[in-house]
Amino acid sequence: MSLFKDKTLLITGGTGSFGNAVLNRFLRTDIGEIRVFSRDEKKQDDMRHEFQARMPEVADKISFYIGNVRDIDSVRNAMHGVDYVFHAAALKQVPSCEFFPIEAVKTNVLGTENVLVAAIEAGVSNIVCLSTDKAAYPVNAMGTSKAMMEKVIVAKARTVSPEKTKICCTRYGNVLCSRGSVVPLWIDQIRNNKPITLTDPTMTRFIMSLDEAVDLVLFAFEKGESGDILVQKAPACTIQTQAEAVCELFGGDKEQIRVIGIRHGEKMFETLLTNEECASAVDMGEFYRVPCDKRGLNYDKYFKEGDVTRNTITEFNSHNTDLLTVEQVKEKLLTLQYIRDELDAMGIAY
Repeated sequence: MSLFKDKTLLITGGTGSFGNAVLNRFLRTDIGEIRVFSRDEKKQDDMRHEFQARMPEVADKISFYIGNVRDIDSVRNAMHGVDYVFHAAALKQVPSCEFFPIEAVKTNVLGTENVLVAAIEAGVSNIVCLSTDKAAYPVNAMGTSKAMMEKVIVAKARTVSPEKTKICCTRYGNVLCSRGSVVPLWIDQIRNNKPITLTDPTMTRFIMSLDEAVDLVLFAFEKGESGDILVQKAPACTIQTQAEAVCELFGGDKEQIRVIGIRHGEKMFETLLTNEECASAVDMGEFYRVPCDKRGLNYDKYFKEGDVTRNTITEFNSHNTDLLTVEQVKEKLLTLQYIRDELDAMGIAY
């Protein structure tokens, strides 16, 4: 963690699942200060008390700032003296963004612009913004707003020297057991002797843990170049497989799984790298890097001379990646502290 020694890190949307994962990862390191920026004072108070009780020796490294990424003045107020920014604040629920798309624009697009402007003004040296697979070939308001967010990030990276401020973006799939995700819902349904409900059994989704989400952000922080979009080579599974894995772990009845149909704005599969992005994507082992297109606005010269070669990578989506079995999903779930805590609470051996 030498890169973070005595540094100040600001996390927007810091009371969410990602912010909690970063605090758990970093608090006991040599980092100087972690600023949690969000608009919900109740969540901040809950987080303050939780870490004071659980990590009293390092809890004083956390500072809390009330504000909203939609309000650039409140962002500026939190940005003074900050070295690094992890930008996680967003509206993420597909149905709610579908009904209130302008709200998604205000937070995901204009809010991101505010964070970047304030960070650049304050001399922040490294910014990593969090995006989603729904930004690739978007069909819903949430994905469209995240796609525009990515465009804002890449465009801003073109206008500022990377020696002054490096700006990268990460794109990943469903984070298991994050706030608002489906696994905690299923566990509650099983606990209350209700059938598990799922949208479509053949729907596929990329899955990753919160720790893997933090790993991707750290990879972007260390290895990314300004304007990059970085993607983890995540596995996927069908929703049916995921539901059966939860049933087997928690004693649910797989025969009682109830299909309720696709919700507003959902796709049958998600894409982490579009076919067009694959033309320039760089394979970095466990990750793909989509570099920023640094060409200027003068396109005339490209009609005279161009590059006709193309990368051989093709679209990377949740239908054509490795699909996990029920046993493999169970193994992945058991790596999560949340799952182990829930099993313990229900008295189930694992």
